Amino acid sequence: MSAIPDSTLADAKRLIADLQRQLAECRAERDEALQRETATSEVLQVINSSPGDLGPVFDAMLEKAIRLCEGIQGTLWTFDGEQISLAAAQGFSAELIETVRDRRERQDPGERDPVKRILRGERLIPR
Repeated sequence: MSAIPDSTLADAKRLIADLQRQLAECRAERDEALQRETATSEVLQVINSSPGDLGPVFDAMLEKAIRLCEGIQGTLWTFDGEQISLAAAQGFSAELIETVRDRRERQDPGERDPVKRILRGERLIPR
């Protein structure tokens, strides 16, 4: 019986470690895809149960987005080509939400407004 060279064992161990890493990455990707699919299904159920009422749909979309991003708060805005409107908000006080909503309805927030900047394709948070 001949001995196996140390380099062959080291290569096999590296290969096993690499395959384990790849398997862990694939499992994480699968789990993320399943979470997105579940969130999509839940939003579609809300759409089916709320014909003509977009409020619950926007709330569900925002809730799922916050959960998928592991966030704690968020806002969802609509844009009709001219007007930007707050459609849903979670994780903020009711007073703050009303203040933001009232401010938008009363005045044009200006070119430095974060929502307008996003619509122009600007990054708000540097990489």
